[in-house]
Amino acid sequence: MSARELVVLGTASQVPTRHRNHNGYLLRWDGEGILFDPGEGTQRQMLRAGVAAHDLNRICVTHFHGDHSLGLAGVIQRVNLDRVPHPVTAHYPRSGQRFFDRLRYATAYRETVALAEAPVDADGVLVAAGAYTLEARRLSHPVESFGYRLVEPDGRRMLPDRLAAHGIQGPDVGRLQRDGSLRGVPLDAVSEVRRGQRFAFVMDTRLCEGVHALAEGCDLLVIESTFLDEDERLAVEHGHLTAGQAARAARDAGVRHLVLTHFSQRYTDPEEFERQARAAGYEGELTVARDLLRVPLPKRR
Repeated sequence: MSARELVVLGTASQVPTRHRNHNGYLLRWDGEGILFDPGEGTQRQMLRAGVAAHDLNRICVTHFHGDHSLGLAGVIQRVNLDRVPHPVTAHYPRSGQRFFDRLRYATAYRETVALAEAPVDADGVLVAAGAYTLEARRLSHPVESFGYRLVEPDGRRMLPDRLAAHGIQGPDVGRLQRDGSLRGVPLDAVSEVRRGQRFAFVMDTRLCEGVHALAEGCDLLVIESTFLDEDERLAVEHGHLTAGQAARAARDAGVRHLVLTHFSQRYTDPEEFERQARAAGYEGELTVARDLLRVPLPKRR
């Protein structure tokens, strides 16, 4: 199993279908799990995908429309029923606090887990952990919505040929990495920057500055494409993207792997989303999401 992968739990917008559950996406990032937009039925989809409540460390909700949040009640209660041994943090628009409260306490249950509430009210950094930084950006939708972006800090890649040229080997490599220089040889002379991986999650929105900021330079971008291009007027009216719009945003941002999802029930041919994304000029790796799909993050550059 990949240490960093996206587990797709559901891909439908507004109305689930026989083949598509409401939204739900788990990002596995080394030892952590971040659950995005748990719609109705997420708890069952987790079971089908082999995802346990113990896998969850964070829950990120973009906005409080039902297809992105009605599964919160079941997920939160399952976290407590299973007595998850670590804290779980929930991020969501502060303007939807009343909806979060109703879902958290939708029915009676015994609280056994420390669920931390960390509402979002502006663009900026939400978490600055050692393994990643989690950021939020405001999107354009009829209700307040935020997208999320996870960025790994840049590291360094040691270059064996340069190390050998300077006679540095064994424990001395670790000393050089720790101290920044060794016997007059700076770290920069025997290594290069290893770019940290980047992931973004963009749900219900029109094209806006937030979409482009979230997508910039991503290794893996999960983005809604509710409508096909011929229905762009409906997309704008209801605060959504088309396949072509999502693909052009990914193209312009230099995205390596694009995952299209959140499809309207009016469409029956998922391949048309891929055709329109390619026609829009996106040439990177492309996935039209389906339920229970696993998508590994691309290998490092």
